[in-house]
Amino acid sequence: MSMFVPEVCQAIIDEYAAEVIACPTTPAEWKEIANEFLVRWNFPHVCGALDGKHVACKCPPNTGSTYYNYEVFFSIVLMALVNADYKFIWLDVGPDGAASDAQIYNECELKEVLQNKTIGFPDPEPLPGDDRNMPYFFVADNAFQLRTDMMKPFPFRNMTVEERILNYRLSRARRVVENAFGIMSQRFQILLSTMQHSPDNVRIIVQACVCLHNLMRIRYPNMNINQVDREDVENETIIPGEWRLGRNMLLDVVNVQGANRATVQGKRQRQYLKHYLNSAAGSVPWQMRMINPRRE
Repeated sequence: MSMFVPEVCQAIIDEYAAEVIACPTTPAEWKEIANEFLVRWNFPHVCGALDGKHVACKCPPNTGSTYYNYEVFFSIVLMALVNADYKFIWLDVGPDGAASDAQIYNECELKEVLQNKTIGFPDPEPLPGDDRNMPYFFVADNAFQLRTDMMKPFPFRNMTVEERILNYRLSRARRVVENAFGIMSQRFQILLSTMQHSPDNVRIIVQACVCLHNLMRIRYPNMNINQVDREDVENETIIPGEWRLGRNMLLDVVNVQGANRATVQGKRQRQYLKHYLNSAAGSVPWQMRMINPRRE
């Protein structure tokens, strides 16, 4: 099995990767993703949700602490960008587990094309109902640097009501990446175990799982709908997806590690987004109820 499983996984990658994992390269393609985030998650100009996931593996020989992560197990990291429909559109598989999200992102191709402006993002445009241009961006958690092309929540201490609303609205868009990891891990539960393979073979297995996950999302989009997080606006609650109840899911998503300084322009953009999402043009009717649920 140790010989033919990687061969089968590589065959799956060779057959399906180009078809089911396609990162946009043109403004029109990125706009299509942003429009889907706006329609489904009520957050404008979002071109994807970015996060990382630890995949446990046995300690490779003669590697010391290279693969030993802060959660005290050996792993590789899957860094991924996900669209509004829980499909992976870009991934970096295999950085060693000792690296933080910030380190991995800072050294990956995605950040390079963002910074040199070759990613193909649309030109800045006004938000819906507004007249001030704003860049398109990714959404992420606090492990990443706040930039004009990367929005993340406000720090959770001493937040104002307006900041809590931005965090709630941003989390609705960002949760798609957590849900994508969760759906995939519950379907292919080898991702919840400690793989007894070399790091190279673990990377092949993970890539094959991503291909099959996207293939299932494309062919059977309504399958496993109960596995994703849902909002009950009437009762002002978020219903956790079934994947969160699975075993080992506490170790599923990479947490913050290390400081990552925000840029001045990124802070200003987040402030403007905060004001927009609390304005008549950018608010949604239920946002105040969701951050202040009634108590019985």
